[in-house]
Amino acid sequence: MSLNRTFIFPGQGSQSVGMGKELADSFAEARAVFEEVDSSLSQNLSRMMFEGPEDQLNLTENTQPALMAVSMAVVRVLEKQGGIQIKDACAYVAGHSLGEYAALTAAGTVALSDTARLLKLRGQSMQKAVPVGVGAMAAILGMDFSEVKDVAECSAQGQVCQAANDNSDGQVVVSGHKEAVERAVALASERGAKRAVILPVSAPFHCSLMEPAARAMEDALADTQFHAPCVPVVANVTAKAENDPAVLKKLLVEQVTGMVRWRESVLWMRDQGVTQMAELGSGKVLSGLVRRIDKEVSCLSAGTPSEVEALIEALRAS
Repeated sequence: MSLNRTFIFPGQGSQSVGMGKELADSFAEARAVFEEVDSSLSQNLSRMMFEGPEDQLNLTENTQPALMAVSMAVVRVLEKQGGIQIKDACAYVAGHSLGEYAALTAAGTVALSDTARLLKLRGQSMQKAVPVGVGAMAAILGMDFSEVKDVAECSAQGQVCQAANDNSDGQVVVSGHKEAVERAVALASERGAKRAVILPVSAPFHCSLMEPAARAMEDALADTQFHAPCVPVVANVTAKAENDPAVLKKLLVEQVTGMVRWRESVLWMRDQGVTQMAELGSGKVLSGLVRRIDKEVSCLSAGTPSEVEALIEALRAS
């Protein structure tokens, strides 16, 4: 096993029309993933991924299974074309928010079809939990986590305003009631934030307003079979590795309302000896965050055929 490598899986915001199409055109294994996801959802999600329209792809109930599908297409190509087995190629897997589901699937904990259905439900439940216009999220740049946490607490004023994503040094996202988040943006700007901006999202993810979605996921996960992962999964909620299927289920429920502790997760993996992270799936968002967290950790990204082939060569050489 390579004890110095982690495979990481992107979350919402990494989607783009056309993602996965080159993989499907180039590799039968990738096509099989997209076909299985389409079948399990009774939806032609892959056409939406490849061709749009963008507004439909950006609906969270579509974005979540779509991003997972691209990540798993990359995993299957690594396995079949490269002979790369997850259990031998890395010490841990980790994902950002919905990316944790891709990490669990890559590690053999959840079946692909089950993951697609769980993420579809997760997206639907999150959207239903809070009426459109009631909640909001904002990115606060240029302040450390403790400063943003204080801004959120001062801005709540009887409403919900919480740190939702601790993404990297100087990049923290807050979530909650729209008015409270707007107060947080203003207060952060007053206190010297480099930038504070409302995000174009459809719901206030990773805060207590998502409690109805957490209950829906608890019920769905209770009926889903989980196996022990072939490598430990670094969970968003605990920012450390977990192996127990029952614990991993519980943490997925907590993740809906809990903070994504991505900065801490990366630092924890680094402290265990990880020196390289490979982002599997659409975009390069996580690779950028990792570089901001610790420039000594090298990053690779694989979401296109050429990138996957380059990763296979790099993995074989190491």
